Amino acid sequence: MSYKACSSCRKFSLIIVFLLLLQAVFSQYNFSKVDNWLHNNLQAIGGRAVLVICKDGKLVYSKAENEMSSRQKRIGKFIAKRQGKDADELLQDFTTGTRERIASCSKWLSAALVMSFVDEGKLSLEDSIGKFLPVMASNGKGHIKIWQCLSHLTGIRSGSLKESLNEMKGLNNMDEAMDAIARLPMEGEPGKTFHYSNVGLQIAGAVIEKISGKSFETLFAERIARPCNMIHSDFGNGKLALPAGGAWSTATDYLNFLQMILQEGMFNGRRVLSKQSIIEMQKNRVPVDAVIVSSPAEAGNWGYGFGEWVMDGVSGQKRSDSVTSPGLFGSFPWVDNKKHYAGFLMTFNLKNKGRNERYKELKQLVDAVLNTK
Repeated sequence: MSYKACSSCRKFSLIIVFLLLLQAVFSQYNFSKVDNWLHNNLQAIGGRAVLVICKDGKLVYSKAENEMSSRQKRIGKFIAKRQGKDADELLQDFTTGTRERIASCSKWLSAALVMSFVDEGKLSLEDSIGKFLPVMASNGKGHIKIWQCLSHLTGIRSGSLKESLNEMKGLNNMDEAMDAIARLPMEGEPGKTFHYSNVGLQIAGAVIEKISGKSFETLFAERIARPCNMIHSDFGNGKLALPAGGAWSTATDYLNFLQMILQEGMFNGRRVLSKQSIIEMQKNRVPVDAVIVSSPAEAGNWGYGFGEWVMDGVSGQKRSDSVTSPGLFGSFPWVDNKKHYAGFLMTFNLKNKGRNERYKELKQLVDAVLNTK
């Protein structure tokens, strides 16, 4: 047998061994009810979905379901035509490697990036934004704190998520974005007024650009994507990065990030964030007497930490047992610290009716499976 043939045989054998090991890990748990949930809810969540779950550093579940209705396909073709894109490519089946827009799932990534500067002592959560952004100080907003930017507590009035993202897309750089945000009116006291928007994280993104002299895209690649082996994830590589909703990722990539969060800042033996930063991100920062100006229906009564919702909603200094950062297009990432697992449901669907209930139902089903071991 030739050397080339032997090499091919060894590679094939390694693949077989890997698949057998993967099957052994999967067979430890009975995910039949999760399978049924995914199938039964597929039309309601867009006709395409990928669900991946890891526990204790191991992938324990991975499944893609694709069965778009004729109506969903028609809408997809219409969107493709309007955007000048290939309809077949836009409507391709989802796999764990499909690269898709993840909307507000981006916030978790961006908050983690900002916290890397806190870890290095280059930024404090109590720093005022006017220290780095004179345009904010000259417009009466210099006193807003970094932690308030990460928790939607800036007190700045903004339009809807869609409106503000569209406005940002027309700008050329972060300085122009700060000029636009600086001119927005205040609607309440910083730290006591919750308005789920793109404003705070855009400001935080501008701050770390000023500190480092590098673009947000470069910083994300260097500090989060590469260390977490997120090889297909970025913020679109446009003229202006949108920290609150502009990221693209895959189910595999995002699960790597969640594993880093679950492992308290470690990924593949490398420290990405400090344990303290992970803990700080997972505390509910919304005070019980806060004025809630705007909050998405799919968040229910959850509280909010840094770039992520705290699912138990408890205020104060307690770290949440479960955290999440769902996106406008229906993707749902979550980490359960108590049961020590993470999951990511990737979908693409604009309808948000019933999302909160579905998210809770899915998590409860997965909890029940993993509680059996």
